[in-house]
Amino acid sequence: MRDVRSPRTPTEGVHYLVRRGEEVLDELPVAAPDRATAAGLPPWRALEHTASRTLLRALLREIGEDIRGGPVAARPSGRPYLPDRPGLGVSLSHSSGWVAAAVARGRDVGVDVQTPRAVGDRLLRLCCAPGDAEALSALPEDGRRREFAWIFTVQEACVKATGTGFAGRPWTVPVTLGQRTGTWERVGWHAPREAQPVPACCAWTERRGAGGAFRQVGAGGGDGL
Repeated sequence: MRDVRSPRTPTEGVHYLVRRGEEVLDELPVAAPDRATAAGLPPWRALEHTASRTLLRALLREIGEDIRGGPVAARPSGRPYLPDRPGLGVSLSHSSGWVAAAVARGRDVGVDVQTPRAVGDRLLRLCCAPGDAEALSALPEDGRRREFAWIFTVQEACVKATGTGFAGRPWTVPVTLGQRTGTWERVGWHAPREAQPVPACCAWTERRGAGGAFRQVGAGGGDGL
């Protein structure tokens, strides 16, 4: 398994990391702005808040885009952005102790991490093609939870990349059982099962202002730095 400490680069200018939140906070200092914005939050929420932003800052340093003590702000929709670096798209995610962060140069980006959990037949039918829903229903409980988490994390990452979030109807993003890469509308996505300890996906739009199609998965020279 690839070390999850190393950023993954599914296409040129797009990078992301997935780590356990407690590990991030054990190894890296929390920036003063992130500590301030976490003040007053419930302890579990403060951990997610500070860990995800600390991971984002570490990723920015790794790719040479250090914002030092600059703020990580949030739009009214909740979408994070960097006031001091408008040319960078950023995204954050958290799930049951796991955190993820993504950065894209000149693009919008979405990242999502999902810990597997129970899923009913109604949700399977909503989010999956009929044949895949049937196949998932026939799996043992652990397998069904994990496979559905992979599908839903792709759907969530795609609508986060477009900035629409839940209003973008993530369940309408087509993802087949076992699929690792793909495209949806003007979004490309990457969910490398062999390299992630927990279901996670990164999605990105074409370059801002570009008239042509976005670069395909792997066009940036591989999965990792």
